[in-house]
Amino acid sequence: MINPAKIEEIAKQISSNMPQGVRNLAETFEAKTKQAIQTKLTEMDFVSREEFDIQSKVLIRTREKLTELEAKVAELEAKLEKQSDAE
Repeated sequence: MINPAKIEEIAKQISSNMPQGVRNLAETFEAKTKQAIQTKLTEMDFVSREEFDIQSKVLIRTREKLTELEAKVAELEAKLEKQSDAE
């Protein structure tokens, strides 16, 4: 995720390089810009790298179990077919 301190640093650099007469406007602009950026970042559905890695491991284990279950179902279906043929 984007570092909020970096956003604030950029906003302060913009503000400090403006003439005094425009500085008040810059302060308002800085506050509004930070608020808008933070709002948009909050609206985005980001996950942490840690959560992503955890979910990847869960998915791998789920796929392994699914493969095992598919093999068991195929084996049971084969047994049922043999039983129905024998009858």
